[in-house]
Amino acid sequence: MKRTGIKIFYLLFSFLLITSCKKDDDPNLVEDLKAENRKSLGTSAEDLLSDDIYTKLTVEFVYSSGFKPTETAMISFRSFLTERLNKPDGISFVETSIDQPTGAPYTIDEIKAIEELNRTIYTEGTTIAVYIFFANGNSSNDTDTTVTLGSSYLNTSIVIYEKTLKELATGTINLSDLESTTMQHEFGHILGLVNIQNDDIRTDHEDIAHNKHCKIEDCLMYFESNIRFQIITRFSGRKSISVLDPLCIEDLQAKGGK
Repeated sequence: MKRTGIKIFYLLFSFLLITSCKKDDDPNLVEDLKAENRKSLGTSAEDLLSDDIYTKLTVEFVYSSGFKPTETAMISFRSFLTERLNKPDGISFVETSIDQPTGAPYTIDEIKAIEELNRTIYTEGTTIAVYIFFANGNSSNDTDTTVTLGSSYLNTSIVIYEKTLKELATGTINLSDLESTTMQHEFGHILGLVNIQNDDIRTDHEDIAHNKHCKIEDCLMYFESNIRFQIITRFSGRKSISVLDPLCIEDLQAKGGK
């Protein structure tokens, strides 16, 4: 009688183990997880800002050797998130080091392909996930006179052109300030700033000349010129990075932010 009980136990354990393995390897479940992070820009703003559904945020920093963001910029980024997001179960950072991708300068489609290969954390349960790639190359949109510092391209996806930032950070320009400004600015777009989803703004402060940006010059979401020498002029000798103006903060608070 005891042996039968042992056999039943082992059979049940084996069944549970096999079932668990099948669940973990189920490509449909993996795709369902990824689908939450493949939506259009701005659609997860409320989920990121409020604690209605997601009470925790995990940010995955992905980079190859030599392109890791500075600790100063990461600390500043955490402060920015803590100040604006309602996440009672906390905000965590995960760092993923990868082999250096090839093919730079990168198109956004190539950036998406790199994410597909290297992103390891997706929104699940009560934790919403954001992916930030620090690129080892420049944007394919760059010219001899213009550069792209970063881009938010999906609801939880950002690319920071770290190689470009490093090239600009010479002389009187501080790299961590460039990184901090770019990360926070692009995350602001993920949070729906400014008017990303159209008619998603409480007070008219969108810059008509540069759509989806704030017209208040001192605001973090003000359009930073993509002209190389103007960026250098704007950041040279800067003592601190810009912050969100009251109108942008009002928009975030309307969606459940602080």
